[in-house]
Amino acid sequence: MTDRPTPTSLPRQWTAPESPLTPAVLALEDATALDAATRLGDGISGTITANDGVTGLLTGRWLGHALHPLVVDLPMGSWMSAVALDVLAGDDSRDAARLLTGLGVVTAVPSALSGWAEYADLPPRDKRVGVVHAAANGGAVVFQIASWLARRAGRDGLGRVLGLGGVALVGAGGFLGGHLTVARKVGSRDAAFTDTPA
Repeated sequence: MTDRPTPTSLPRQWTAPESPLTPAVLALEDATALDAATRLGDGISGTITANDGVTGLLTGRWLGHALHPLVVDLPMGSWMSAVALDVLAGDDSRDAARLLTGLGVVTAVPSALSGWAEYADLPPRDKRVGVVHAAANGGAVVFQIASWLARRAGRDGLGRVLGLGGVALVGAGGFLGGHLTVARKVGSRDAAFTDTPA
């Protein structure tokens, strides 16, 4: 199994962007000011991937491809469901929304660990996007913890606002995660899935 994607640091070929967001993401990839943050990320990732068995578990070696895209659905789905209940069901759904908010916080742990495991051997461009992706998602977790605490204290209005802020941050993080997965082809995968000439 190929545990890590092959680093790609080839010079960029200019093509006119189709999306107004593309120039901002390209600028993020080239932002050397983020390199200090990527070194911090290297330390976090290195600690998480120090044991090969743990690395195999978190990168999805047993699954055949990266675990991270699968487990991120758990916190995102929980938090988005809490927001839906807040908007559509109101006060009748207070307990359920609080439960979903807390469930999202708990399931963010394997999501973060699997993400840092994928980060380990990325090339510099992808690491820059990766640390911003991680920061957005980390901020979302902080908002959701604050939302859960506010809801638990009976301050449901504040909890709803904080939950909505957390969902906005996780959406931004998800956009960058999608860029890494789709545009940059980041993610562990079984070598058997690699196309080879007949």
